[in-house]
Amino acid sequence: MSLKSLSFRQIEEQTDDIYEAVVVMERRAKQILQDRLAEKLLQEEDSRDLGVFDEAPEIDPETYQEVEKVTTVAIREFINGELTWHKNPQDSKK
Repeated sequence: MSLKSLSFRQIEEQTDDIYEAVVVMERRAKQILQDRLAEKLLQEEDSRDLGVFDEAPEIDPETYQEVEKVTTVAIREFINGELTWHKNPQDSKK
C-alpha cells in the first residue's frame, strides 16, 4: 500500500502541465474521501436506526482492514489513465 516515486514522464503521458496534473489528482482524492465519509455516515445512521446510541465501536485488530490512502488511489487512477477531466474556460482567461 505504499506509494512509489513517480517520474515526470509518467505524468506527462497524461498532460503536459504538471500543475494541472496535481490539481486533477487532488480533486479526485477529495472525491474519494467524500465518498468514504458519506458511506461511513450512512453506516452510522443505520446503527442509530437500530437503537444503538452511546456505544463506541470497538476495532478488533484481527478483523481490521486497512484502507488504501486516497492520494495513492487518485495518483494510481491518474497514471493508469482512468480519469477524465475538462478545463474550465473561465480558468484559462485569468
